[in-house]
Amino acid sequence: MPVTLSDIRAARRRIAGGVVVTPCPESIPLSEITGARIFCKLDNLQRTGSFKERGARNALLRLSPGQRKRGVVAASAGNHALGLAYHGRLLGIPVSVVMPDYAPLIKVSTCRRLGARVLIRGSDFGEARAAADALAAQEGLTYIHGFDAPDIIAGQGTIALEILEQVPDVEAIVCPVGGGGLLAGVALAVKALRPKVKVYGVESTVTANFSAALRAGRPVRVPRKPTLADGLATRIVGANAFELARRRIAGVVRVREEWIALAILRMVELEKAVVEGAAAAPLAAMMAGLLPELRGRRVVLVTCGGNIDPTILSRVIEKGLVHDGRMTRFTVEISDRPGGLAALARVIAESGASFKDIEHDRAFSGPDVSAVNAVCTVETRDHAHVRQLHRALKQAGFPRVKR
Repeated sequence: MPVTLSDIRAARRRIAGGVVVTPCPESIPLSEITGARIFCKLDNLQRTGSFKERGARNALLRLSPGQRKRGVVAASAGNHALGLAYHGRLLGIPVSVVMPDYAPLIKVSTCRRLGARVLIRGSDFGEARAAADALAAQEGLTYIHGFDAPDIIAGQGTIALEILEQVPDVEAIVCPVGGGGLLAGVALAVKALRPKVKVYGVESTVTANFSAALRAGRPVRVPRKPTLADGLATRIVGANAFELARRRIAGVVRVREEWIALAILRMVELEKAVVEGAAAAPLAAMMAGLLPELRGRRVVLVTCGGNIDPTILSRVIEKGLVHDGRMTRFTVEISDRPGGLAALARVIAESGASFKDIEHDRAFSGPDVSAVNAVCTVETRDHAHVRQLHRALKQAGFPRVKR
């Protein structure tokens, strides 16, 4: 069943009052670092932290009375499961979700707290989907596909209707893409209402589902690799989503993981917003210069979700700091006699840097028993400051140790 603009408009009426109309403010700091006039569509402010609530509620409201009574099941890495669990509870519909083993712990625990039955099955989405299909057959449950069901795509497209009203002079929309349901819904609505507005997809270089489909001319399965953008790790784009989006988008770009980490850090620092990897991908693409044609243009970044595991967030921030040159690590040889460490600390302090951590390595420091390797993690301002610090250490006579 093809999805139309009428379906998206009907979905908007259907979910009104049950899903938050999220803000889409302009960001001066993000505009300054990207060279475009940036607006952020903050769907991380939905009750369960992502845009997935839109499609989930729309699909649940389209069920027959019998389907509602028996309940639904879905395979999901997290956000689709959360949307179903929350709105299933509101609507009195039993929800079961099957998650692959890489699903973030925060999404697993939150889904259970919302009342869903959660099963962890398989090492990727395909294996989780097979387990969900088996459960549906055994218990007569209705399977709700997280990104390729027409009702899901129509629900996700409602975000575009809001964007076009909130930023009427928008020139481009940059959207993360994994399974493709969000991109398809956005592209369909935008091109039907505002054909001159360009829609771009962004994926991680280690997911690249949509790029692979474009090359092959059809959805193809890609190997699963670890990624910060777990919401994009579906391994294959949806067939319906691909057909709807492929001729309506201006292109798809792939961004490296280190840029996604840095974009998460920028969102925390500059926008005071906690976002997950998938939601940071559009900003990452802009920061990495992958969309140079958008410089000076009015651009909406679809900030699709904020469900990042706190332990992962702390690691991501540290990786972002390293990428930014605000934290560095090096090993130098110092005297193991009194005053050796003080001399090193003095050089670091005079350079304007600050110790974060230091470890003494005596066992592998070579034949000189009076020397020790100091493994230093240091906070710095930027990459230029790192280079300045290394010059100061060299001038002070501290030999660097190559490891």
